[in-house]
Amino acid sequence: MFTGLIEELGAAQALERGLSSATLTILARQVTDGMRVGDSVTVNGVCLTVVRLVDHGFAVEVSPETLRVTTLGGLSPGDGVNLERAMRLGDRLGGHLVSGHVEAVGRVVGRATEGNAIIVTIEAPREVMRYCVPKGSVTVDGVSLTINALTEKTFSVAIIPHTASITTLGLKPQGALVNLESDLIAKYVERLMNPDRPPEKVDTEFLRKRGLL
Repeated sequence: MFTGLIEELGAAQALERGLSSATLTILARQVTDGMRVGDSVTVNGVCLTVVRLVDHGFAVEVSPETLRVTTLGGLSPGDGVNLERAMRLGDRLGGHLVSGHVEAVGRVVGRATEGNAIIVTIEAPREVMRYCVPKGSVTVDGVSLTINALTEKTFSVAIIPHTASITTLGLKPQGALVNLESDLIAKYVERLMNPDRPPEKVDTEFLRKRGLL
């Protein structure tokens, strides 16, 4: 589990694709303190397993499915990435409970300044929007944020100067793609309140939205 409080802004060094997977090498300093092979870390909100330690960084393996349904496949050398190590029992939970299981990719459709904050509006698919509520939590590229406003297809968040300076969100332009994870508790509540709700129909549209076609 994670909190959505980014520890470090790292940089992608290389994305090496193989026949059945890919290896992503990340340059970092802070999160490598005490890091061991097998540890969990989120990279732009995606929970990955450390498979190798390298000079000034670490490497993780990325499955083909993760490359299809997240933004990681589009990383280039030098691109900034938001990093957070898995939380420990007893840590302060300053953000909210984050699993690192990205549900969908959203798109930045608006960016404006209001006082000291950057207001970012993100267009998201239905599977994320259904769990969005005003003043609720959402994870954008691994960053825990509070929803300020909603429309049928978008939500807006305020990026304070501190968050803008230590994450990639301060530089995301209009049109940029971002990894999204909705509130974990909201999903469990929905399931408990609707135990007999039939599963989603698996059809061509279902598979297309998840990058399987």
